[in-house]
Amino acid sequence: MEFDDIRVEAYMTEAVETTHPDEWVTDVVDRLRSQSRYGGLPVLDDDGRLAGFVGAIDLLGVHGDESVRAVMSRNLVVARPEMTLQDAARVIFRTGHQFLPVVDDEEAFLGVVSNADVVRSQIERTTPSKVESTRRMLESTHDAAVGVEEDVVVISELIPTQREVYADELDGRAYELEHGLAEPLITLVYGEETLLVDGHHRALAARELDIEEMRAYVLVVDPTEVPNLGLRKIARLGGLDSLADVEVNDDGHHPLVEMTELGA
Repeated sequence: MEFDDIRVEAYMTEAVETTHPDEWVTDVVDRLRSQSRYGGLPVLDDDGRLAGFVGAIDLLGVHGDESVRAVMSRNLVVARPEMTLQDAARVIFRTGHQFLPVVDDEEAFLGVVSNADVVRSQIERTTPSKVESTRRMLESTHDAAVGVEEDVVVISELIPTQREVYADELDGRAYELEHGLAEPLITLVYGEETLLVDGHHRALAARELDIEEMRAYVLVVDPTEVPNLGLRKIARLGGLDSLADVEVNDDGHHPLVEMTELGA
């Protein structure tokens, strides 16, 4: 699917913290400190319609006993669920916003589409081509059919096929996971085992963040058709039985990361 065919409803975030016009400012401040991803909260009326937005800037110098109704912004730029993600991205860019509330024709609040959602849509478009090239490589190497499906995998059950990861790269992957930007893993089911083919930094970061499951593209190879799978041999020779066996390199940098010393 091309970018200009993807609709906002496919990538908007629906589980969004909201507030009510009659809520006290002091309560909103407490929630903003701990919960808001967007620097503020959409304000919904009793019928779930978007009434406004209250952000940190609206609360500057405001007493805690004021109501949200008194300080919220009412003139909002919004997106519609049927709007293309490309058009939403253009609006976000041109207005300088980081996100747009999504409403239907009756102004009922449906969710939020953000810069992160736009980026995530592009990340997820690149992964299938990587999966397909991996599938073709396996079929060519082992002269056997390789199935592909999308599923959720358990992080603790993954058998790695890569001996080392870079600590600096783990930090980046952790950020992506926390902000919903991580692309799916690529794994391979081989009998009772699940091998991790692509995404070792993401899987290690998920393990550190106590994330138990991740979305993945799952390749499937029948052990009776391929008794000597190369990837399984790599894991066995490397003594890799779980993610705990993967070494984290704290001394070097990921090959894609260029470092320079300023002021030298």
